[in-house]
Amino acid sequence: MPKGSAELTNARREEIIAACRKLYETMSFKDITLKEIGQQTSFTRTSIYNYFETKEEIFLALFAQEYELFTEDLDRLCKQNESLALDELSSALAHALERRPLMLKLLSMNMFDMEANSRMERLIAFKAAYGKSKDAMDACLKQFVPALSEQRRQTFLYAFLPFVYGLYPYTMVTEKQKQAMREAGISYVYMSTYEMAYDFIRTLLGGLL
Repeated sequence: MPKGSAELTNARREEIIAACRKLYETMSFKDITLKEIGQQTSFTRTSIYNYFETKEEIFLALFAQEYELFTEDLDRLCKQNESLALDELSSALAHALERRPLMLKLLSMNMFDMEANSRMERLIAFKAAYGKSKDAMDACLKQFVPALSEQRRQTFLYAFLPFVYGLYPYTMVTEKQKQAMREAGISYVYMSTYEMAYDFIRTLLGGLL
């Protein structure tokens, strides 16, 4: 049992975020309520308000955790490899994205509403986690593609970051969506997260050199 209010606060915040993570595996964002989240915790539902004011704040905290895990993957990549060829780097970055399906799912949500319904302190914490992942990606580019100028690294980042927003909905297609596309006469070629990310990253890096 945590000792002291700071430890207890952190433990309960983590329990709330973990409950949200578990629910999001089988439920949609709109169907998850604070009541549903509270039922998954060991304390009363009303106690949640001591830590988060809205469900959007909980999702934003979950999102920040996913960015932190993604950053850890990128940092590890730099520490474990002195250099990588373009194909190897593209593959490693694609695998890093493949390991974060929840992050990609959250990216496909309406970020405007999530951020608008969160207090500034929660939004700042989320932006800090996002910023660290962006810096980690830039560090990978500096180390593994030293020929890229600062401007070209920025070009890569601001093409890559919007690209990942569409990875989840394009690669996680439901049977209902497939049927609708067939009946609409739209051809669809399935690509995995890894395949799509690898092709994009390799093509973009190659074009910038």
